Amino acid sequence: MSKLSISSSPHHHIRRDTGQVMRMVCYACIPGILVNIWFFGFGVLVQLCLGIATALITEGIILELRKKRTERILKDYSAVLTAILLAISIPPLAPWWVIVIGTFFSIAIVKQLYGGLGFNMFNPAMAGYVMLLVSFPVAMTSWIPPQSIAEQSHNLLDAIYTVFTGFTSTGFSIEQLKVGYDGITMATPLDHVKTALVQGYTVSEAQQNVIFDGIFGKGWFWMALAYLAGGLYLVKTKIINWHIPGSMILSALAFSLFFYLLDGDQYASPLFHLFNGSLILGAFFIATDPVSASTTNKGRLIFGAAIGVWIIIIRQWGGYPDAIAFAVLIMNMAVPLIDYYTQPRTYGHQKKQGKAS
Repeated sequence: MSKLSISSSPHHHIRRDTGQVMRMVCYACIPGILVNIWFFGFGVLVQLCLGIATALITEGIILELRKKRTERILKDYSAVLTAILLAISIPPLAPWWVIVIGTFFSIAIVKQLYGGLGFNMFNPAMAGYVMLLVSFPVAMTSWIPPQSIAEQSHNLLDAIYTVFTGFTSTGFSIEQLKVGYDGITMATPLDHVKTALVQGYTVSEAQQNVIFDGIFGKGWFWMALAYLAGGLYLVKTKIINWHIPGSMILSALAFSLFFYLLDGDQYASPLFHLFNGSLILGAFFIATDPVSASTTNKGRLIFGAAIGVWIIIIRQWGGYPDAIAFAVLIMNMAVPLIDYYTQPRTYGHQKKQGKAS
């Protein structure tokens, strides 16, 4: 007798378990990770290995303490995805203890303390990122220039040495690796423009720096395109819905366009905001977290649009140049309220009629 393939829910034809979904999201990150390695070196690969190892060990120990089925839950790959998202969000050559502390916090405190997958209120990776940024601001802002304009290049062995010791195998410090060939210490495109505006320069003057190709940061533009390709793959395969990334990107573009039209010297263009930070990565891979995001289609549109607005507000007037983590966590707190007021009407339900006079 042949086996029957039975779907557990009516009209649900794509049967994927949690592990399959999480793995596909991990696979979709690969193009962006490869571009990151190409432009910024092998540091991100070291961070990924440290983060994934820390996530699995931490979750395994906690599950054993809680008397849970360790093997089955570890195979859902949610801890691996959290580690990946955190690892690609921090500087590639950050000290080893940064990713270890951040990943431990994300898994032990933000995820397992709330009860594990499905019970956490906040996005674990972004909560871990904010904790690191507030606690260790120097380590979390030690970004290096693209390899093509770096004064000192580095290979995989140098990346390993730098992450664990602070120096390359040939003795160069992280401060020396942060210097471009023009002798100027590098920053991210968003950070550079933000600092230049405070110093009295215009946006166009700030973009004359060597880290830019026109209005796009070298390396950052191609990373954004790579994550966009991965994100569109997730939408096409129905791993995520289009509502959150679509509304998030459109609202950020519209809000930034409004200020750009008011004063293009003091406010960057929408394309600058789209391709010079983590907006695309956040829209497709972070804000779409199925646990901490809104669960209704109307709610997802509101959730994503609000995140997009918060990103521009914090980037323009806040103390941090990129704002994905803060914007996502702010809206995570609003999810219960959004879901409450956007629940679809139950089939067959009729509104109460007023009493006849």
